[in-house]
Formats: sequence, structure tokens, C-alpha cells
Amino acid sequence: MFEALLAEATSYDFKEALEAKKPKSWLKSVSAFANGAGGTLFFGIDDNRSVIGLVDVQGDIEIISRFIKERITPLPEFYLTAHCIDDGKEILELKVPAGNCPPYYYNGDGSMLAFVRVGDESVPASAHRLTELAIRGKNLTFDVLPTEYKLDGLAFTVFEATYKQIAKKAITPKDYVSFGMCKPDNTLTYAGLLFADECPLLQSRVFCTRWNGVTKGSVGDDAIDSEEFEGDIISLLKNSHNFVRLNSKVRWRKMPDHRIDKPDYANRAVFEALANALMHRDYSVVGSEVHVDMYDDRLDIYSPGGMVDGSFIQDLNIENVPSLRRNPTVADVFHRLDYVERQGSGLRKIRTETSLLYGYTDEYAPRFISTPSAFHVVLRNMNADLHGDTIQDTMQVTMQDERLAKLLEYCSIARTRDEMQRFVGLTNRDHFRKSILVPLLESGQLHMTIPDKPNSRNQKYIRD
Repeated sequence: MFEALLAEATSYDFKEALEAKKPKSWLKSVSAFANGAGGTLFFGIDDNRSVIGLVDVQGDIEIISRFIKERITPLPEFYLTAHCIDDGKEILELKVPAGNCPPYYYNGDGSMLAFVRVGDESVPASAHRLTELAIRGKNLTFDVLPTEYKLDGLAFTVFEATYKQIAKKAITPKDYVSFGMCKPDNTLTYAGLLFADECPLLQSRVFCTRWNGVTKGSVGDDAIDSEEFEGDIISLLKNSHNFVRLNSKVRWRKMPDHRIDKPDYANRAVFEALANALMHRDYSVVGSEVHVDMYDDRLDIYSPGGMVDGSFIQDLNIENVPSLRRNPTVADVFHRLDYVERQGSGLRKIRTETSLLYGYTDEYAPRFISTPSAFHVVLRNMNADLHGDTIQDTMQVTMQDERLAKLLEYCSIARTRDEMQRFVGLTNRDHFRKSILVPLLESGQLHMTIPDKPNSRNQKYIRD
């Protein structure tokens, strides 16, 4: 019976006995549960989940009810239920649903604090989290708050072109209102602002880096490629996805009568992870950005803001993670653009798409890690031996061949080095020279227009 009770509780705490003289020890959990996704307190059970039982259940019910009414402001919804365990011992279940009017404060001991759940602990909410709770208490989310910008004061060419391509019709000003992107008076919400071509929101940025090796270093010395993208959220998604694609490889294994492609990462899993990072991140943190870090053995996508309810994703079953969206309006627009599904199945999608890759084993499974202020999606490079060297066997690199073929076609007309480098999407000049320009010149596939002056500022390159 006790196991069945636990199965119904998304988060819970245990108290061996009711501490009437130290109510803060359990009232802070009441505050945290009401401020989060809800939870359950069990009295008469110790931390080892051994049933101790209570002496006076009815008296404890009266004390708990009185303390909650006196010490928690505003008064949260709660339910008290007594249970008789099989051996005759009585325990008490205090269930606190997620509150509709946060923040819920504990008022006692001369202090007034709002608590939140961080993993399995109830801790005082930070100033930033209090603001987030206050916004939620007004039945709002950050992305629907009004800004100082008007709809007709900014351009939305990328969003409108993308929407027309998907919906097969042009978007109207009324659509902006119905989507939650602007108010009836044409004032943009933060969700709308994120889709503006020249989004003025400083934190609407993505930093992408391809590191040389398996650890971070300095961008100048240890980065093979790096880009900083800013602007509208659609371009951020497309540009960061393209960065990963250009810095990934598709190898292949030769079989007796066919070949098997072996990409570093599942393309759809990467896109899903980037879309989730952009639409679920905490945009209220000024000066923050999404980071995409590529290493020899993995891809790490970081977004500001942990789980909305304060839980840790690594402690949860991915199949049963509740769909709590920090930016529901942004998520809804992404769904309208066919970028994501509405059901909140992004993490399962990432895992499923990765599992379909050739050679997949459980050690290559995506990892999801969260802290109170961050969320990481880590994808393993399927062509990296996690126990040592990169797999070599009978595989060839095809992504580089594809990039070079497109570049040679581009150079059917004489091009400058800068034009070529921009075309392939690389920012590191030395990396471009060593890995692309020099090999093409040495192989005779590319020629200088001024061969006797290789360092001329007027130098251009044309294919054979």
C-alpha cells in the first residue's frame, strides 16, 4: 500500500514524527511544493522509508492544518489523509498540489521566505526565482509579458516567410495577436520580440564552438571553428543547426552489396535538442545565451534555466517527465512552424532518433542534465570510440567531400578567399587554409588567378 502511495507522488518528503515545536522543518516543504509542481509529505515514515507510525493521527491533522493556515501565505490548497498500513501502524499523507497564486511564503521565526524544490531539498527562492514565481502568480509567463516595442516598428521577414511556407497563407496582424506575439494595441510581447528580424533582446544569442579535442580551451588557440549568432529565434535555430552539420562527419561502412551511412549525430535529434534549448530557456536572465560546444567525442548543448519545477532531469524517468513549459507561447509558435510536436515529447524524440543510428548501444545514449540554473543535452559522437580512439575501420568521410564539391561548384566563377570561407561557413582562417584551401590547390582542383603572386590582395581562386 505504501508503495502505491509513493507511485502517485511526483515529489515527496518523509517525517518520522510531526515536529510541532519546529514547524519550519516541514512547512518549508509545503511552501516549496505549492511554488513548484506539487508534492507529498508523509508523517510517520523515516528517511529510510521505514514505517514508524504515529501515536495521535487526529491530533496531528489538527496541528498541521492550523500551522499551514497560520504560517503559509497565501493559503495553499492541501489534503490530509490518514492511512493504516498492513501491520496496523498509522501514517499521515499531506498532499500539496501546485499552487495557482505563487509565491507561497513561509511566515515564521521573524522571517518571511518562499521556498522552492531543488532536487529533493526545499531551499529559499533566489530573487530571480521569486520574480518568476510572481509572474506565474498572475497566470502569466515571461514570454507573454509586454515590451516597449510595437509590431509595426520591427520587421518579421524571416518569420513571415517561414509561416507562409508552412501554412500556405500569409500571416495577418490578427494572427500575431491570437498567437500571443503581440497585444491588441500592437505592443509586442517577449515571444513576439524573439521572432523579429533584428531582435533587440541581448540574450537572444547562440555561441557555437568546435573544440580541438575533448575539453574546452581558449577560442583563439583551441577552437577549430566558432560562431556567434544573434537575432530572431528562427535564424538562431537554423544557423546553429547548420554549424553542427558543417562540423560533423558522415562516415560509411562498406558492406558486401551496399554501404551503410554512419553520421556522427542523428540530424533530427540535433535539431530537436537545439529547438528545445531555444524555446525552453530562461530569457529573463539578462546577458545569457545558449551554448553549442562540439568536441571530438560529443556535442553539448547548454541553455540557461533548469527545470521549471526545480527537479533534476537526471533523477526522472524521461518517459514520464511532465510537460511544464517555461515559454508556452514560443513553444506554440514553434509547433505552428512544424519545428516541434505539441505533446512535449522532445527528450524522447532525441533519444529515439539517436537509437536508430547504426552501431548504437546504450553507452551512446543521449544524456540530459539539469541544475537549478542550467540544462544540458549531451549527444555522443557515434563515430567516436568512447574507450579510446575514433573508429577508423572501413569508413570514409563524406561530409567533407560534400562541402568541397559545393565549394568547387561555387568557384566556377573566380572567388576571393573571404568569399569562399563565408560560403562554407567557417570563421577560423587557419583552419580553412589547412583543411580546405591548400588541399584543393595541391590536388589541382582549384587554381589561383594570379599564380605568380600567391599573396596578392587581388588574389582569387577558380576551379579547374
